[in-house]
Amino acid sequence: MALLLRNVRCIVSCDKHDNVYEKVDIFCKDGRIAAIGKDLDVAAERVINCTEYLCYPGLVNTHHHFYQIFSRNLPKAQGLKLFDWLTYLYDIWKNLDPEAINLSSKCALALLMKSGCTTAFDHHYVFPGESSLDLLDAQFAAAEELGARMVASRGSMNLSKKDGGLPPDSVVQTTEKILSDSQAAVEKFHDPSFGSMRQLALAPCSPFSASHELYRETAKLARSLGVRLHTHLCETKDEEYYTTTAFKMRPLEYMQSLDFVGEDVWFAHGIWFNDDELNVLRDTGAAITHCPASNMKLASGAARIPDMLELGIPVSLGVDGSASNDGSNLLEEMRLGYLLSRVTYGNRAPDAYEWLKMATLGGARTLGRDDIGSVEVGKCADLFLVDKRRLDIVGAAYSPKTMLAAVGLSGSVDYTIIGGEVTVEDGHLKKADEQELFEKSHLKIKEYLGVE
Repeated sequence: MALLLRNVRCIVSCDKHDNVYEKVDIFCKDGRIAAIGKDLDVAAERVINCTEYLCYPGLVNTHHHFYQIFSRNLPKAQGLKLFDWLTYLYDIWKNLDPEAINLSSKCALALLMKSGCTTAFDHHYVFPGESSLDLLDAQFAAAEELGARMVASRGSMNLSKKDGGLPPDSVVQTTEKILSDSQAAVEKFHDPSFGSMRQLALAPCSPFSASHELYRETAKLARSLGVRLHTHLCETKDEEYYTTTAFKMRPLEYMQSLDFVGEDVWFAHGIWFNDDELNVLRDTGAAITHCPASNMKLASGAARIPDMLELGIPVSLGVDGSASNDGSNLLEEMRLGYLLSRVTYGNRAPDAYEWLKMATLGGARTLGRDDIGSVEVGKCADLFLVDKRRLDIVGAAYSPKTMLAAVGLSGSVDYTIIGGEVTVEDGHLKKADEQELFEKSHLKIKEYLGVE
């Protein structure tokens, strides 16, 4: 299908030259951006008049836990720090099944897409019983139905309470089972081609729920299969205490000992790195996903984003689990990240445009992709549009590059386009009935949580 965006008022490209275009057309064909220019003489099945619209690259979310959207705002989980929070919620998450995964993934993806996100990574690591490929099937089916570009993970945990970990026995698996399923998942789901709509990473959960053997063998397997590696790291001081007590090493040093560091690795959070560890990240090329809302809600701390960027460490943004954030909105993460950094670092904080770059090109770099993250000819036609006449941005659209992080949006974007297809129009999903999705999800949540 060919799509023409006619006379776009302003395009913030986020390309390496930071180009901003005014009053130009964007021609999308076969899923890619085929041309950008004035008065393009092309034929398209659909033409959208964009005279009053601002255009941005699709946002790239590099850390989430979709299933947690069904356990948001639970009273007993409020006010807890990470370890106590996890201990409480694992007893709920052990009830996950393919239907809960499919519906929660649809809800999370829908909210992301309505906030301009076009590519999302989900760190799923809870596989009750023998489940594995069926849960990943349910996730990719949800993404395909909505038209989202998705990177999933075959996450893993093999340390339960009896082993000194946090999860209950019912949600951990043996190392052998995990590695076997991981290979099968990569072979079934991972598509490394340009413009891929589905990719897979291997992702042990955390140092306090995955053994050293699992980390080491997962790294070997991932590299033999050509996929990326991900885990939580340096999120809290409790984690630091755990690794220094159990392994006599700080968290990053522990990862180094397991060969779980490198250009093919990205870590979620990365709050408590010291100066020497930031230099290790720089030298090895490992990336960081910053999750400001979650870090604030769980009182984990504020990541050293200015220092990371000065060193050239790849930094992207993640929503993190909806239960630790209570939202699924990457635009909100940009603004919260901008504000948290300002209050923490003052004038050393990245400016508002840098936060947009982290959420777009930074996300693409973190996921190892060069086909998304900016509005450029030849890249995937992933972008979103905002009507500059909206009341929530009145007076703010004179500076489109900084508007989203400095001011934000109070509602959905107007259009989200993924692979040249309109997936959100006038703020609503194009490929799913939102009310029907709510009703099905509401019934499943009642069953899942055991509430009336």
